[in-house]
Amino acid sequence: MRPTPHILVVNGIKVRRPVFVLGAPHSGADLLARALKRSFGFHLTVGRPSVARVVYAFARRPSIPNGKGTGATRVLRDALAESWQLTPGGCQDCPALCRDAGGLTTQGACVTSGGISRFGDASPDLLYSARVLLEAFPDARLIQLIRDGRDVAADMLADPACLAWFKPALLAEGTEFPNPFLGINKAEHREKWSSLPTAGKCALRWRNAVRISARLRAELPADQLLTVRYEDLITQPNPVIESVSRFLEARVSLVALHGAIGATTTLGASGSAVAGGPVTGAWRTRLRPDDAALIEKIAQSELLRLGYIN
Repeated sequence: MRPTPHILVVNGIKVRRPVFVLGAPHSGADLLARALKRSFGFHLTVGRPSVARVVYAFARRPSIPNGKGTGATRVLRDALAESWQLTPGGCQDCPALCRDAGGLTTQGACVTSGGISRFGDASPDLLYSARVLLEAFPDARLIQLIRDGRDVAADMLADPACLAWFKPALLAEGTEFPNPFLGINKAEHREKWSSLPTAGKCALRWRNAVRISARLRAELPADQLLTVRYEDLITQPNPVIESVSRFLEARVSLVALHGAIGATTTLGASGSAVAGGPVTGAWRTRLRPDDAALIEKIAQSELLRLGYIN
């Protein structure tokens, strides 16, 4: 028997059909977040501290979200409820990612409670908490972004926040293996992973992320999960936003997306500018030949399945 859904009320508003944007790093979640955050009726957060702490705790210790009786569902639901609260000066705690998505240039709030009808979140690496999100919000709507792994790796290699996860000091304590977040599927592969070039580690992260996305696609109905290709979002934004609007049964801002696509840089997970921006196929000039070859070797099956290589 399906458990009775938990009713969450934030600022006097019942949270119904919350929207979560998922994807590997630099797969376009930030672009779609911008469009959603600037759409009427949406209160979407990106990387708020309360959520980020939980997401990365789950990423480092996958036994927590995957285990029974750990309270992971309640912890993540409470973190999101805190993130969605509207309080005087609350947006001052927002990271650059969230403020940029909302176009905030002052210390004011990004939205007023009077116009909110939908909540959502597009925090980096939320993908690894997807199953907990579905337990916390059975009526959630998920949108996952897929992008060429070579372009993803090129952006990751330019993003200090992404590269920080590969430092031994960060993984010294509390990180479990195997670890889907790092793309390590067997504990005995940890030593081999440690000696792998950084480009290869980026490829592993992308490979495992798209595998998780594929499993979600196979398990969830079409009215609960929408898959968007980054390349389509960039080259054909109008039909993509139309499909997102139909999926969410709400009007999503196309103007905000066009503004993001016109930018020449994107923000990394830390909120700092990362060279490259919303460009497709840029890996050809940004990756060294040996790095590109290594990425294609590690992620060959997924690149083939998704049509990025023949």
